[in-house]
Amino acid sequence: MATFTNQAFLSYRNNITASNIVTGEIREVLTAAKTAVTDTYTAGDTLTYVISLVNTGASALTGLTVTDDLGAYPFGTGSVTPLSYTDGSVRYFVNGTLQPTPTVTTVSPLTVTGLSLPAGGSGILIYETTVNNFAPLGRDGSILNTATVTGAGIPTPITVSETVTAEAAAFLTISKAISPASVADNESLTYTFVIQNFGNTATVATDEVIISDSFDPILNPITVTLDGTPLTEGTDYTYDETTGAFATLPGQITIPAATYTQNPTTGEWEVEPGSVTLTVVGTV
Repeated sequence: MATFTNQAFLSYRNNITASNIVTGEIREVLTAAKTAVTDTYTAGDTLTYVISLVNTGASALTGLTVTDDLGAYPFGTGSVTPLSYTDGSVRYFVNGTLQPTPTVTTVSPLTVTGLSLPAGGSGILIYETTVNNFAPLGRDGSILNTATVTGAGIPTPITVSETVTAEAAAFLTISKAISPASVADNESLTYTFVIQNFGNTATVATDEVIISDSFDPILNPITVTLDGTPLTEGTDYTYDETTGAFATLPGQITIPAATYTQNPTTGEWEVEPGSVTLTVVGTV
C-alpha cells in the first residue's frame, strides 16, 4: 500500500496562501508471493516455482503478464542465467481450477502472458526449471530468482523473489579397472578403484565410506594401497582368502570436496571432482 500527499496554493494580490496537506493511500488490489518447492539445489536438479496471486479488488484483472528472470546475474559485459525453463511445464489455476495453458512468449527470461483474475479471486502459476551449467555449486552458491507481474489495472509492477541455495553434500562415484585384462595362473593382477566426489562437501571418517568387492578369481596374497600409501589388513581393510571377500574398514577412506571454477569466457561452472585411488594387487 502506497501513500501520497497533496497541497494546494491560493494566490491573490501578490499574496500566496498554502492549504493544509492531505494524505491518501493507493490500495494495491493485486498481491503476489513466490515460493520454491525445495530450498536447495544440485547440478541438474528440477526446481519448481509457485507464484500466488490475489485480487482483492471489486473488478476482474485481465491481460496480466508474469516475467521471471530465471536467476540471471551479471557476468563480464553481459549476464548468464542459471535456470532453464522446462518446456510445457507451466500451469495456471484460478480459485483452485486448472485453466487453459497460458501462453509462454519467451523462455529466457520466462514470460507468461494472458493471465486473468476475477474480482476477489486467487490464482496460482506453477512452472518447472532445470539447474544448468551457469548455476554456482559451491557451498556458498545460491540462485536469486525474481519475477515481475504487470498488466492493466496495476499502476506499479509487482516484484517477488525467492532464493535457493546449493546443497551442502558429497556426491560420490566409483569406477573399477583391471590390468592386465588377460592373466594366467600364478600371475599378478591389479584392480584399481577410483572414487570421485562431485559434491561441495568432503567426506569424513564418520561418513563411513566403505569399498567392498568379491574377487573372482580369488587373489592370494594381496597388497592394498590408497593413493600410493600402503594399507594394513585388519586395521584398514579385511580380506577373506577363502572367499575373495574384500572390504575397507569404516572411516579409513575420506574423499575431498570438488572444486568449482567459472569459465572466464563462457561463464559456465566447471567441476574438478575430489578423488582417491585404491589399488589392490594380488596373485591369481
